Amino acid sequence: QVRVVESGGGLVQPGGSLRLSCAASGSFSSIDAMAISWFRQAPGKQRELVGYITKGGTTSYADFVKGRFTISRDNAKNTVYLQMNSLKPEDTAVYYCNAPWAGNVYEGQGTQVTVSS
Repeated sequence: QVRVVESGGGLVQPGGSLRLSCAASGSFSSIDAMAISWFRQAPGKQRELVGYITKGGTTSYADFVKGRFTISRDNAKNTVYLQMNSLKPEDTAVYYCNAPWAGNVYEGQGTQVTVSS
């Protein structure tokens, strides 16, 4: 069993920054044994992939966040981060991270990001 908790969301003005955290705990070896993905879902829209970090530490991003968002990992804290810069109103959504382990995919409650002036 893996528990995932997303945090760090909030209200920010356009052009601002936030850093989201995805903290994992439970029965797994270490967070770098999982490829962690970040997704987001805005009201009335489909969930979309924001980006991911592989076990080896390679990152990949959706075109709509490329150059603005960065995913990193702290193995000692079993935490993956999503640094979001130059935020736009269209980045407003609930952000989730996915942690696949032992045939299951674990996800938390998400964290709300609102970009508004």
